[in-house]
Amino acid sequence: MILLKKIIKVIKKLRINDESFNNKNDCYKKSVFTNQINFYKEYEIGDFTYGKPNIIFKQSNLKIGKFCSIADNVTIFLGGNHRSDWITTYPFVSFFKDAKLYTGHPATKGDVIIGNDVWIGYGVCIMSGCRIGDGVVVGANSVITKDIPPYSIVAGNPARVVRYRFRRNEIESLLKIEWWNWPIEKIKEAWPDLMNSDVQKFVLMQR
Repeated sequence: MILLKKIIKVIKKLRINDESFNNKNDCYKKSVFTNQINFYKEYEIGDFTYGKPNIIFKQSNLKIGKFCSIADNVTIFLGGNHRSDWITTYPFVSFFKDAKLYTGHPATKGDVIIGNDVWIGYGVCIMSGCRIGDGVVVGANSVITKDIPPYSIVAGNPARVVRYRFRRNEIESLLKIEWWNWPIEKIKEAWPDLMNSDVQKFVLMQR
């Protein structure tokens, strides 16, 4: 009886988690950010993107493209930078009312823009002002401090390019094709080719 109660409790939790998605269609028509759905509405999140990143400081904007895969414990900083160019790095403005007239601390380096079909691994930290190109793979626990070129694989703290996923001409072709902007029915028809490592064949088929 005790075991049965535990099983029912687990099932209820799974049901609640399932209902945290925006919808339950065959393919999600909108982004499927889990938890804090209302919190993410103020940002531009592309269709079919999933994940539940922690967004810290709302000093700038966030834009995430379509078909992105965001693992757990990813943190995106939209501000909160301490001023290392000042004498003190302490944010007096945050704790003293009479310091409010001093602006620029905490600071932001600008918007965070993440492209389409980006895979962000577990525990990644993305700092403000960074742009991550289409097709990028970010290794677990990496720290993004600068712009990342399309279709690169990056890792480390700070993150550096380990290698590129495809040849330069193939990357250029994929960026022109922009399969993520196709109608969903066309994408479904292309599944056998999209879930395939033959890039040249895929590119030739689009000509």
